[in-house]
Amino acid sequence: MLIDTHCHLAADEFADDRDDVAAAARAAGVSALVVPAVDATSFPEVRACCARYPGCAPAYGIHPLYVQRASQADLDTLRDWLRPSGDHSPRPVAVGEIGLDLFIVDPDFQRQEYFFVEQLKIARAADLPVLLHVRRAIDQVLKNLRRIRVRGGIAHAFNGSRQQADEFISLGFKLGFGGALTHAGSTRIRRLAASLPLDSLVLETDAPDMPPAWLAGGRNAPSQLPRITEALAELRAIEPAELARATSANALAVLPELLSLD
Repeated sequence: MLIDTHCHLAADEFADDRDDVAAAARAAGVSALVVPAVDATSFPEVRACCARYPGCAPAYGIHPLYVQRASQADLDTLRDWLRPSGDHSPRPVAVGEIGLDLFIVDPDFQRQEYFFVEQLKIARAADLPVLLHVRRAIDQVLKNLRRIRVRGGIAHAFNGSRQQADEFISLGFKLGFGGALTHAGSTRIRRLAASLPLDSLVLETDAPDMPPAWLAGGRNAPSQLPRITEALAELRAIEPAELARATSANALAVLPELLSLD
């Protein structure tokens, strides 16, 4: 059993072959996928995607790179989409993808932080974990998490220090690792992936992004997760099956709504 805790299966990059991509993931042993939204307009596509493919679970949120076009009404929409629907729509397992990004040149970082904080409040009110985007902004994310406590979650694509990792763990978070650890030049990520406590790790692809080394910059897909698992198991000097069991248990612990998936 493998769980891809961060896969943008509803993205346009999969429009032409989404059925095949989902089938290939299942055939590869990926039994569950968490599909995050990036803005309010993508909520329906994410829900439809998760309703179509067994084992897919939605997360709804406004990504920091999309807040420039977001509005206050979008926060109200998010609240609505997190409420129990009363129908057979897939239930959200988290609020996400939300967070902060200082990699880009952003003239209005305060707007990013405003939407992040408001979404943390929404997640707290809904008693849901969060999927965090933390690129070049880990300290700023942690500052807000200390101020607005939520029910844990996942620090997606973690690439911080051991001290920062320990602080996320103390706040109830798991740390997401994917294709980046397969690149020989990603020394810090590889060192962290090898040395962090096993019960703090979850697996992800971030497909179609963050391709592993063997795709040479091509489109990533959830079917790549077994090879990523093998690469991480080699770094940790354990069997891939042991790593798969542990990371799946970690994902279920931090995203318990996954237990209700078909």
